[in-house]
Amino acid sequence: RASVVQAPNSVLGGLATRRVVRLTLTQGPEPVTADLLIYTPAKPGKHPAFLNINFLGNQTISMESDIPISTKWFADRPGIAENNRATEASRGAQVRRYPLESILSRGYGLVTFYRGDIEPDHPEGWKVGVRGKMQPTGRAFATDDWGAISAWAWGLSCAMDYIEIDDLFDAGKVVVIGHSRLGKTALWASAQDQRFAMAISNCSGSGGAALARRCFGETVEASIRQFPYWYCENYKQYSKNEAALPVDQHELIALTAPRPVYIASASEDLWSDPKGELLAAINAQPVYALFGKTGLGQLDFDPNAIRLPPPERPLGETIGYHMRTGKHDILKYDWEQYLNFADRHLGR
Repeated sequence: RASVVQAPNSVLGGLATRRVVRLTLTQGPEPVTADLLIYTPAKPGKHPAFLNINFLGNQTISMESDIPISTKWFADRPGIAENNRATEASRGAQVRRYPLESILSRGYGLVTFYRGDIEPDHPEGWKVGVRGKMQPTGRAFATDDWGAISAWAWGLSCAMDYIEIDDLFDAGKVVVIGHSRLGKTALWASAQDQRFAMAISNCSGSGGAALARRCFGETVEASIRQFPYWYCENYKQYSKNEAALPVDQHELIALTAPRPVYIASASEDLWSDPKGELLAAINAQPVYALFGKTGLGQLDFDPNAIRLPPPERPLGETIGYHMRTGKHDILKYDWEQYLNFADRHLGR
């Protein structure tokens, strides 16, 4: 069920309306809840939107002083959280990742919520998150049961359920977007839920857009060693054994077909393997071709000779790709490409 936590009010100099809606997602005395921070352009009508999970709480994406601070679990971090709770000092901590004025002035809404609303990002997070609430009492997780990435992706679909009944959104034009581990999540959400009109993966690396078989940067072994709870137990058998995988990440990208998908990398983010992400995008093209769609426009290639495009040179049609100069992050340049791609495909 959905309930209003913060009533609509005009913000950003009249550019937008902002509100907070709480989704109650499980039953019981301590249900899982997700607080959707929602911005819509002030202009009347039904708006397309970007749907995103944020890393550090709704209050971190803007300097606005009245956005409610999340009360959920946070990893202790100077200037962000103490005693596993977010502090007032966390406001605006990730504002560089959310160019709100650019998004809203282009006619798009933004819906975002904190990852810890669905499941805290640590090994025991499942106990208070949606996986624990839905697990039958006394039953251990099976080897193919969902991990945290799947739980977060489920949360995105729940947010989409709400967007479909909100009169301010065009539910047929919702873009699911994520950075890093949440870029992995965005691709998985889009693969499972065809209501998303477009998927965007920013620096998602292993388990996201980068080919596992390259064994470069964040390998399967490295990802599982650091974050085993992200994945199902079965995935561990491919640690240092990528060649045995029956699938690879180009097939994850292809599961969004024929809907548009955008993959982005950063030149210094070797952990996320920009070349592996580009190769996955290239290898997803035959599936788009089955639908009569052009992916990157590069179906015939020599994988041994493929070179990354220069930074800041986006390419592609139904599959988009760019590599930005710099490190592992999502910045204004990235958003500019995503907005242009959305304009092209969503008919704005």
